[in-house]
Amino acid sequence: MPTVTDVVCPLCGCLCDDIRVEVEGNAVKKVRGACAVGRAKILGHGRLKSPLLREGDELKECSYEEAIKRAAEILAAARRPLLYGWSCTVCETHKVGILLAEVLGGVIDNTASVCHGPTVQAVQGVGLPTCTLGEVKNRADLVIFWGANPVEAHGNHMRRYSYLTKGWFRPEGKKDRKLVVVDVRESRTARMADIFIRVEPNKDYLVLAALRAIVNGFADVVPESVGGVPKERLVELAEMMKTAQFGIIFFGMGLTQSRYKHNNIEQAISLVRDLYAFTKFAIMPMRGHYNVTGFNQVCTWQTGFPFAVDLARGYAWYNPGETAANDVLSRKECDAALIVASDPAAHFPAECVKHLAKIPLVVIDPYPSPTTEIADVVIPSAVCGVEAEGTAYRMDKVPLRLRKLVETEFLTDEEILERLLDEVLKIKGLQ
Repeated sequence: MPTVTDVVCPLCGCLCDDIRVEVEGNAVKKVRGACAVGRAKILGHGRLKSPLLREGDELKECSYEEAIKRAAEILAAARRPLLYGWSCTVCETHKVGILLAEVLGGVIDNTASVCHGPTVQAVQGVGLPTCTLGEVKNRADLVIFWGANPVEAHGNHMRRYSYLTKGWFRPEGKKDRKLVVVDVRESRTARMADIFIRVEPNKDYLVLAALRAIVNGFADVVPESVGGVPKERLVELAEMMKTAQFGIIFFGMGLTQSRYKHNNIEQAISLVRDLYAFTKFAIMPMRGHYNVTGFNQVCTWQTGFPFAVDLARGYAWYNPGETAANDVLSRKECDAALIVASDPAAHFPAECVKHLAKIPLVVIDPYPSPTTEIADVVIPSAVCGVEAEGTAYRMDKVPLRLRKLVETEFLTDEEILERLLDEVLKIKGLQ
């Protein structure tokens, strides 16, 4: 049975590139080196079998041509369409999707607006003193997870990149490192930590500000308890950070989606910059979907902005809080939607989902979901990284090439969008 080595896993922002896959008879038979969820995705599960069109209360099978034509009619007729998702498909798809949004004069947004959008906003304000995951693996002797739980959210992160892995300058793995977890609850990651600091919900900003004061020599202004954390614990952590040879803060949605949002991230980034006076330190967001970072990169190249871009004016307008997917849905502005490689019906607020269900809805995705259940047009696509190739960006912004492992009868996301764009241009008389 032939084995394909160095396969990139198309699951989360880790983009583990050391996966081994056994292929036989144009089918994946065995996956080695991936986490349990990554293995399940590469092996394949419960995918959509055919394009679907809604007739009354039922979705009925149709051809690709019929589905794409109907989708083009819906989008071309819309006055304010929303194009959302994009985080579980490749950068080549993003390029076509952004061009389609420009032709339609729509709003294009990705899942960053409901996860690490505050991170992107903070970076725009104060920059990002970061590094690659390879540098963490080889150099870091202090690893801090703040509002993140990689044991359950990024299955191979600690084994491959951070705490458990052996590096060039850390040959003993976790014996050469210290692990600190800061969170509002004791997660499975916290149970592995040398130090666990429990913060009261929505008090991260205060704790970060107190740490900055201590690091900069103003411990006397810090009260005896900050955000539920005793001052002596904060002094201990500050000393660990200042004396580390190479430290890293990985932060997750526990920080981005708590109160003060992007201000939390600005404080964390500023703390790392303060530590430059004493040692080498870096900070990195724990990005979720495997190419959520990639969309932010491509969208910035194409429009000048990373997400939540409104193209209705004929030029790019960016104002999160006004131009993100939930904003236009909650105000009931958009009159049609295209969802690509995402499932907002399972994650968006109820009022937004209700409006999404009322308007004409097109979904492009390999898998059934709550969003496909309310769609008017469902177009199944090839699974990127298994049935289609393309480029994706790891959480540290390193681009990697996803490989095609097996042949498929399904069109790729890029091919579907190219056909959809051609149909829209014909309808609008632009081709």
